Amino acid sequence: MLSMRLHAPRQPLVLDEAAAPKAGPGDVLIEVAACGVCRTDLHICDGELAAPRLPLVPGHEIVGRVVANGPGALRFRIGDRVGVPWLGWTCGRCEACRRGDENLCENARFTGLHRDGGYAQLAAADERYCFPIPEGYGDAEAAPLLCAGMIGYRALRLAGEGRRLGLYGFGAAGHLVAQVALHQGREVFAFTRAGDDSSQRFARELGCAWAGASEEAPPRPLDAAILFAPAGELVPASLAAIRPGGCVVCAGIHMSDIPSFPYARLWGERVLRSVANLTRRDAEEFLPLAAAADVRPHVHLYPLEEANRALEDLRRGAIDGAAVLEIPR
Repeated sequence: MLSMRLHAPRQPLVLDEAAAPKAGPGDVLIEVAACGVCRTDLHICDGELAAPRLPLVPGHEIVGRVVANGPGALRFRIGDRVGVPWLGWTCGRCEACRRGDENLCENARFTGLHRDGGYAQLAAADERYCFPIPEGYGDAEAAPLLCAGMIGYRALRLAGEGRRLGLYGFGAAGHLVAQVALHQGREVFAFTRAGDDSSQRFARELGCAWAGASEEAPPRPLDAAILFAPAGELVPASLAAIRPGGCVVCAGIHMSDIPSFPYARLWGERVLRSVANLTRRDAEEFLPLAAAADVRPHVHLYPLEEANRALEDLRRGAIDGAAVLEIPR
């Protein structure tokens, strides 16, 4: 099968003819139709998240159809369309799993990091961590829902129910969360890189009440803010933008160092917290909600062999919406 594989950190992915994966016990084998390109993939390729083995097939926003079931896999039928997200397996035995926090499982395995992902024609995945794709979404359109959407939804839940929501970084996750928040009747304020007129215009077109540079103060204090941009310097800036009692959620898996800031930025019962991974509950709640709210991912399509260009465009902030690889059959 064709795949784009990482052979060494900070080196371009290589188009390889690799052996097809096999569906092990409890697994489904999926013919991949589309795979989203996530900033986490960029962190893995750049060596900011260490891959436990190389070569590695990245990609954890997988949409495709089941072509084989491994021993004991009974949940899906051949031909079913499924999505595969970042969380690929948990142990069910550790303290985090026992208390219901499977996203914090100390033995967790992640798609496109511990298991080969979706930058390939075929992918194997544990059926318990796969999800049916709602009708009404094309394969490429559905792919960003599997991480940008689910992580964004988890971050939105943890941000609380405040009316005025700030989104720092308006890429794949930001533009999906904005649609959910607007559906819920909230006001959304979008923060982008200074001079990024395209993203600010995109945010306003989606219905955001305001869009400006990340260094700017919003026109009114925010009830909550979510940071998708992996820039630590935005933490004090976002704390300054929220009201007393408000919440700032850091939604990325990697972020540059947070600079020191005066305690007054946090005082007033402001809350600063992070989001780690996702749970199956997040997927089960978000996918029906996305369909009900008519959340529409804006996708930029790339052929599989141009995965490096997609990653570079993501790095440069050149994508309004989400990058998605189309996988040849």
